[in-house]
Amino acid sequence: MSDNTKVAKHPKGLYILFTTEMWERFGFYLMVGIFFLYMTDTLAHGGRGFASAKATDIVGTYVALVYLSPFIGGLIADRILGYRKSILIGGLLMSFGYFGLAVSDDTTMYISCLLIIIGNGFFKPNISTLLGNMYNEDHLKPLKDSAYNIFYMGVNTGAFFCNFVAAYLRNNYGWGYAFASAGVGLLIAVSWFLYGMKHVAHADIIKPKNKDDMPVSRVLLYVFLPALLFGAIGWFIPGKMMGSDSNDAFMFACIPITVFYGSLFFKASKEDKRGVGALLAFFVVAIIFWIIYNQNATGLTIWADTYTDRSMSPGIEKAVAPFHFVQVVNTDPHNVQQLDQFFRPQVDATGHAMTTLGVDPYFQNLPKEKWPPPGQDLKLVSAELFQSINPFFIVLFTPIVVWIFGWFIRRGKPLSTPVKLVYAMLFTALSALVMVAAVHSTNIYADKTQAFWLVSSYAIFTIGELLISPIGLSMVSKLAPQRLTALMMGGWFLSTSLGGKFSGMLASNWGNFEDKAAYFWILTALCIVAAIGMFLMVKWLKEIIYERTGNY
Repeated sequence: MSDNTKVAKHPKGLYILFTTEMWERFGFYLMVGIFFLYMTDTLAHGGRGFASAKATDIVGTYVALVYLSPFIGGLIADRILGYRKSILIGGLLMSFGYFGLAVSDDTTMYISCLLIIIGNGFFKPNISTLLGNMYNEDHLKPLKDSAYNIFYMGVNTGAFFCNFVAAYLRNNYGWGYAFASAGVGLLIAVSWFLYGMKHVAHADIIKPKNKDDMPVSRVLLYVFLPALLFGAIGWFIPGKMMGSDSNDAFMFACIPITVFYGSLFFKASKEDKRGVGALLAFFVVAIIFWIIYNQNATGLTIWADTYTDRSMSPGIEKAVAPFHFVQVVNTDPHNVQQLDQFFRPQVDATGHAMTTLGVDPYFQNLPKEKWPPPGQDLKLVSAELFQSINPFFIVLFTPIVVWIFGWFIRRGKPLSTPVKLVYAMLFTALSALVMVAAVHSTNIYADKTQAFWLVSSYAIFTIGELLISPIGLSMVSKLAPQRLTALMMGGWFLSTSLGGKFSGMLASNWGNFEDKAAYFWILTALCIVAAIGMFLMVKWLKEIIYERTGNY
């Protein structure tokens, strides 16, 4: 280790980007955390009244498009706007989208989602690229992995607190107020970024166009336009090959974009080809991680809402009562979704869940001896609060993980990035395996499972997440040709997008898995396959990273 490495400190710009991203993720995860619950809530309670299969399909499509849009946003920032302008535009568009969700009708909901998708395309790849550019100076390069871990802790600080705000507002004032608070978070993010922009200005460099680069106009003509056309074909093609029109449209739209990224490899110079190839191989493996990651908005939210005992002890109830984070249910008959014995909603011809007069669905698999007496309430932990478990562990574990990385460096045996990724997939597989055990812990259709299982799964998953998600951003920054950094960051988010869509497709079939263990066995098997694939690439990736950076 050089003397420069020993004395290097993180620049102020890191903390500007940390806080900006924290507030942006506050809004993003607040919306994602309640979106499924909002759509499946009855119209009488201010929700949309959708069946769970339709809601998971929409969530999966939304998440997929949110992470697909950075492909264009990164390209425009790389070649035209620069990173700071793109971040500001993206933040404002997302704030408009979140405020729009506060209006309770289907048309406004879809338009608002579109604004958020476009805004994220401008924001997400470019704030990550700006951070990477700051650490391209020689004395800061050894701190790049740690910088992304610290940055990622900011992401999860926002993700942790947002669910408490969402629970308070939706339980006490309604869904609209919760969505509006996400818009406020984005306005704070934009304001803070403007305040600290001088500390990141030096990293906002528009790359000079290489003679072999495809102009933006040609990318739009030969990639973006074909993606729209392919998407339209997928939407209108008969048969619903992948379960729904939206699934077909998305997968067809990805074809020209995937071909474009493949062309970057074949057209790259000899110097750039190995770095681009390594990233593309890594992106394929990362798709599987994102399938499991995005279960938090679908499968695990369903698990928390339906199969987890969310009742509170008197002590906890007393402690949280002043904050109004609780969901109140009772046995008084009211308008609820009509469910079969496996919690599958009965739907009408429009895809909306049919309703009936009955007790709250929470009681369907709660033994009657645990029901509250007639006229009394049962107070529950709001389901979205379980999504704060993962970011809580991120914030808790990040300093420990950063210290462990430093400990290995000080011993002269640093953990290489590819090795970290192998361990990431193994931990992710173990987190899914915990949920297999949760299914077998009781008859989930007659009794609730303990919250311990969900907490344990999130805790184990968090370790895997810390070893791949922030490290993935760092890897793109290390291996991407400098003029293509934001575009390749868009490729990283393309893998996220595909993982999100596959996750939604799998969750749309949740009701078809009467044995829920089979659902989580599929996730476990996918992770093991990804771990083996990454292990086989370790030596190759280490060589390329060393060639590009002089470090592993």
